[in-house]
Amino acid sequence: MPIMMPTPVKTDKAPAAIGPYSQAIAIDTLLFVSGTIPIDPLTGIILEGNIEDHAHQVFRNLSAVAEAAGTCLDRAVKVTIFLTDIAQFQRVNTVYAQYFSEPYPARSAVQVAALPLGAAIEAEAIIAL
Repeated sequence: MPIMMPTPVKTDKAPAAIGPYSQAIAIDTLLFVSGTIPIDPLTGIILEGNIEDHAHQVFRNLSAVAEAAGTCLDRAVKVTIFLTDIAQFQRVNTVYAQYFSEPYPARSAVQVAALPLGAAIEAEAIIAL
């Protein structure tokens, strides 16, 4: 069986990487989407607003990368959410349910001390191609 090479996925419909990493890597039947924060891809800055606004932008960014790879959030198998305030967990769940449906992907949500550019939320995903 031939060895599949990792293939980077890039789209201008999601924020550009802010470091030495790819927006996502596709290999075999999986897409590994890097963590994305609530950066508006048009302005390159973090969106104004509350945690719900930020969560919507994060999931739109994840969706844009998935679509660039020819897949969608409905095929997500694992999502990890990072929050700087775990008290926002339920508010983020409400937004999350608008982007993912049953059977829901496996998921983790953790509180972290800080996120890049002062973001309040970041999410990454593993999605079937």
